[in-house]
Amino acid sequence: MNDTSVQGSGVSKKRGEMIAMCSAKGGVGKTVLAVNLAVALAKNNIQVNVMDGSYQFGDVCMAMDLYPTFSIKDVVEQLSTLDDFALTGFLVHHSSGVKVLPAPERPEYADLILPPAVERICDLLLARHDYMIVDTGVGLQERSLQLIEKADQVFVVTNLEMATIKNTKMMLETLELLGLKNKVKVIVNRSTMESVIQASDVADILGEDTPIFIPNQFQIVSQSINVGIPFVMNHGKTDVAKAIFKLAEQMISRREITLFKPKASSLLQSLFHKTKTT
Repeated sequence: MNDTSVQGSGVSKKRGEMIAMCSAKGGVGKTVLAVNLAVALAKNNIQVNVMDGSYQFGDVCMAMDLYPTFSIKDVVEQLSTLDDFALTGFLVHHSSGVKVLPAPERPEYADLILPPAVERICDLLLARHDYMIVDTGVGLQERSLQLIEKADQVFVVTNLEMATIKNTKMMLETLELLGLKNKVKVIVNRSTMESVIQASDVADILGEDTPIFIPNQFQIVSQSINVGIPFVMNHGKTDVAKAIFKLAEQMISRREITLFKPKASSLLQSLFHKTKTT
């Protein structure tokens, strides 16, 4: 867990990690990657939340076949009376264990979701979850930038289409100017699709040393969106699912999250290790 603590319910708690999933162009698979990564992380018995940060036209609930009673609009309206525990009552529970804070049901309600409220909501969600994945709106609008700035890690999703690569390059350059490039990682979705640009060229074009490649299995992914079942749940042995599981494992390994309470012997083990290294 992150060392930053968050106050909720009157108790200081360690803060989870916030992941912003963003893109410079629509239709690149940002939402489907966000929900599948969330489900893959949840399979490791850790607490995962997805917030739909595309406040006008969010698709997270559709991608997970969820029918919410509440949305972020309802949370904003009652935020002054909520703590991190009460906020959980507004979340939609998916069968995978992932909990979702949906976007408003109408696009005009997006204007009610103001930055101070979003800041508070994120802090409350991070107090109760190991990971919070935010599916941001497309581009670098003010609302998306707030989430990108607050995030611990930013995944910029692109593909091999010329227009997408061009816009992604400009987005990365802008994030660098804003001093945010150090927490950005590029995901090349559908990396095995037919294109004049090869996946092997992306690193040089975008100036990225180690982009993450997600293979192209369009039929499986498209079907998963249409039926609302994340493909990591029912097509776990496919190449695209394996790529998502690998990313989830890398994230967990990098953060060294303790999934279970430490055993009593762990203190002795640490002392023994310290003795060996001195």
